Amino acid sequence: MTGMKRLQALLSGQQPDRIPINVNLVDQGAKELGLSLQDYYAKGERVAQGQLRMRAKYGYDMLLGMFYSALDAELMGCRHLIYAIDGPPNVGHLVVKTPDDIKKLNPPADLYSHPRFHELASCIKTLKQESAGQWPVVGVVTASFSLPAMLMGVGGWLDLLLNGDAALRELLLQKCAAVASDKIMALKDAGADLIIYNNPLASATFILPTQFHQLALPWVLKDLEQSGPNGIIFFNGGGVINPILADLKKHTGIGAYYLNPFDDIVEARQLLGPEPLIIGAINDIKLIDWTAEEVEQEVERIMLAGHQAGRFIFGTLVMPYEIPEDNIRTMIKAAITYGCAAGRGQ
Repeated sequence: MTGMKRLQALLSGQQPDRIPINVNLVDQGAKELGLSLQDYYAKGERVAQGQLRMRAKYGYDMLLGMFYSALDAELMGCRHLIYAIDGPPNVGHLVVKTPDDIKKLNPPADLYSHPRFHELASCIKTLKQESAGQWPVVGVVTASFSLPAMLMGVGGWLDLLLNGDAALRELLLQKCAAVASDKIMALKDAGADLIIYNNPLASATFILPTQFHQLALPWVLKDLEQSGPNGIIFFNGGGVINPILADLKKHTGIGAYYLNPFDDIVEARQLLGPEPLIIGAINDIKLIDWTAEEVEQEVERIMLAGHQAGRFIFGTLVMPYEIPEDNIRTMIKAAITYGCAAGRGQ
């Protein structure tokens, strides 16, 4: 089966030949093409070719149409990124430093007019064309509730959120929601089959479940007003989300949830009920140092829980640049082995 057929089987309540595998090898495409990360991300065609090579090389099931999270800050006016040689670029210019900066923020009325989004859309279109319907193409959007952390720093945003001027907070979130909502639609228009909706600040790692309901949930709903929940995957961004899953499902209708490695997979199924898809993530930072035996044992543990939960996808989080290729291959080989029905209980 292709990755698309595996996904379609899950969505229709059938059993695919094995559990689908999503691996977020973002920066590694630059190494595969022999490019610096700055040169790699300069052109959407380069990123698309890197992602196509990564999928062909390792044999996982989805194509990731993403550059780096800070691109969403660029759409909001960030003028400078700090490039590393072994990891994604980070924001080098905080757009919001004063209350007046919030008032001056001017999100693009047409995302395609922004040169960075133009390159991202080119990447998505190439992936869609080259996949020929065999592999789902995945786009990524930073949620309006989390985007301010890239514009003013995590500390600054949490201070404004919890202690600051309510009118300024509302204004900032409105502007961020305009970009998040438009980007979901634009990525779908470019050809993305699925959208990972990245909302780390809305996780239980940063705020209490009651704060999520009061402060974050209304903006999830706002972001999805145009698109609706179809094709949306709520992504923890590294934060724990089991404590907010029931609230999310009840109010948003989102049909897929990307768990933190510390979220219990079977508990997530109990919270969500039988219908939504669950993506269970390995703690891929540890893949840098784990032995092959440790990698295989952890994949087996996750897959056994995934078989028990049902409607399950095996996933990764950030996949650091330093992970040895042998560990990537070991992880995917184990995911294929234990993801098959015959691999259950091995």
